[in-house]
Amino acid sequence: MKSILQALYDGEIFPDELIVSKDPDYRPTHRKISEEKEYLKQKLTEEDYKRLEEIDNLFCQATSMSAYEAFSYGFKLGAILLIEIFTGTDDLSRN
Repeated sequence: MKSILQALYDGEIFPDELIVSKDPDYRPTHRKISEEKEYLKQKLTEEDYKRLEEIDNLFCQATSMSAYEAFSYGFKLGAILLIEIFTGTDDLSRN
């Protein structure tokens, strides 16, 4: 069995593609977004709808950037916590 580190190095792990919200409102929200986009597709001119799609693409890019920063921060925080634990600097006493 391949280690996590090896799979990460080999480009076999894609956290951004594997993480799906467990919030019960996640799927209904995405469904509603799709319904609204379909409604607008029927109402807008082809050119206007293409602009709407471009806004959607830009929003996805911005969201991905924010998700990366949150992932990176969480990963670094976890690494720092492990360092403290393994070096013994995580003394829980108040002295």
